[in-house]
Amino acid sequence: MLALRPPVTRLPLPAPLALAGDSLAHGEPILVFDAADREGETDLIFLSEKATPELVRLARQDAGGLMCTAISEELRARLKLPYFTDLLSAAEDRYPLLASLRRVQLRYDARSAFGITVNHRATFTGVPDNDRALTIRSIGALARDAPTLSDGELAARFVAEFASPGHVPLLYSAPGLVAERKGHTELAISLARMAGLSESATVCEMLGDSGGARSLEAARRYADRHGWVFLEGRTIAEAWRSWSG
Repeated sequence: MLALRPPVTRLPLPAPLALAGDSLAHGEPILVFDAADREGETDLIFLSEKATPELVRLARQDAGGLMCTAISEELRARLKLPYFTDLLSAAEDRYPLLASLRRVQLRYDARSAFGITVNHRATFTGVPDNDRALTIRSIGALARDAPTLSDGELAARFVAEFASPGHVPLLYSAPGLVAERKGHTELAISLARMAGLSESATVCEMLGDSGGARSLEAARRYADRHGWVFLEGRTIAEAWRSWSG
């Protein structure tokens, strides 16, 4: 008979992260700054399964960057979804120009987290706030329900609900989350996992009025003005080391 493993004891989350998890669980956005030596950007983040037209409108109007929906590597692998760079590579023989495009290196990271783009099949164009909210919310619900579904059931539900290409880009987290890569994708999914939430979050860069990213100070002021949690990526990464260790 196999010996039972003792239960894993997790350290409680630091107060700022616990508050952030509670905010996400109640459909409230948070703001996360990655790092000055990475993108140097703050993203507005909300839990995908809590998506509403109002949250989508908030992201596009107050943040203004590209709205993307992150999922865990575990969910990506179960669905056998390709990275966008995989699609470029697979098409190189027919479209040789793609080979050169695929080899362009990111200035801020070793690789891109971008996957495919999707729309919910019930949407019309997929662009309006109502449409994107439905797509994002449905991805979040799939991530929430995934542990209770077989791989076959998960794949069947995915193709029944979504079509590609669409207007919601998917991002896939690194397998090791922030221990491997510290992008907003990993920061968001790491936080969701530590907080016991469904592992899909939607992120949107906060842009400024000068043509670049919104400054750290301006992003903090925005969060304070609305009473929303503001976190730095290092806070999430440090908590992850303790929580996962």
